Amino acid sequence: MAELKAPSPPVAAELIDAIKAFPHQREVRHCGATFMVSPFDIYATCPHCGQRIKVRSFAAATEIEDVFDAVFAWMLRGDGAELARQRQVAIRDDLDE
Repeated sequence: MAELKAPSPPVAAELIDAIKAFPHQREVRHCGATFMVSPFDIYATCPHCGQRIKVRSFAAATEIEDVFDAVFAWMLRGDGAELARQRQVAIRDDLDE
């Protein structure tokens, strides 16, 4: 295994499990209506009343969505998106075997 230049922070197995199980949609209830939004949306518009509502908190504590946001930001730098795409292909190929 190649040696990394910088030490990595410890990553809890529970975080990996939570990411793997993270839903692709979030259920929102507002003014009697129930609708689905992306789990990464910060705001959504209620389809019943048209009001823009906050659907993601900005707590003092780090949330799992913050981990995703950090990865998304990393993907915006340089060739990050292409590297992520290549890794997705490798993961998909491993699943197919």
